Amino acid sequence: MISNSSKYALKAILYLAVNTSEEEKILAKNLSGPANVPQAYLSKLLQELARHNLISSVRGPRGGFYLTEENRKVRLMEIITVIDGDNRLTSCMLSLNKCNDEHPCPLHDLVGDTKTKFIENLEKTTIQNLVEDVKTGRSFLPL
Repeated sequence: MISNSSKYALKAILYLAVNTSEEEKILAKNLSGPANVPQAYLSKLLQELARHNLISSVRGPRGGFYLTEENRKVRLMEIITVIDGDNRLTSCMLSLNKCNDEHPCPLHDLVGDTKTKFIENLEKTTIQNLVEDVKTGRSFLPL
């Protein structure tokens, strides 16, 4: 339901959330290996996220990417919207333009409630929520 680009962005942001601070930044080239994302591609994603103030960055010899306390409050849906656009999650599973509740495609009713709940969860879950899950052992991040 979300693109590989969004998956890469989420993985990178979670890595930043767990491993960086305003004092400890990381360069894209040092993050690409642990995130298993090509460096040039990851750099573009991180620059886009920084441009939208979803992550922080500093240029220069002691520069790099990191998350502030404010960045940790970012909701997952904001990240996906920046990377994938507004309608990636709300569009038809079969990419039919006229699919809606009144005129459903064959898959519409199969994914409708699940998709709605997934979107609701993305809208309410923050990066910090996921970091807390990692730190308490409820989930893992193999980076």
